[in-house]
Amino acid sequence: MNNSLVSIQIIPKTKNGEDVIPYVDEAIKIIEESGVNYEVHPLETTMEGELSELFDIIKKMNERMIEIGSKNVISQVKVLYQPSGIAMNQLTEKYR
Repeated sequence: MNNSLVSIQIIPKTKNGEDVIPYVDEAIKIIEESGVNYEVHPLETTMEGELSELFDIIKKMNERMIEIGSKNVISQVKVLYQPSGIAMNQLTEKYR
């Protein structure tokens, strides 16, 4: 079982105030390509996996934002680390 849930809201600073949605779409694509379980929510995306793997994904997301033209990036990150194991559905199943 995975040991972490990590939620991220990525806020790229665009050069000329362009819409950030294409940047966010690119960030979510990196998560998707990683193969980890994830859910997109209106203000953040939550990933499920091993802590070090999830931090590597966040690093790639930030680097990609710069590659595609962002001046800088703010990443707001929330981490639940539980060595005994954790899954998103453990926290949300009573609401579904």
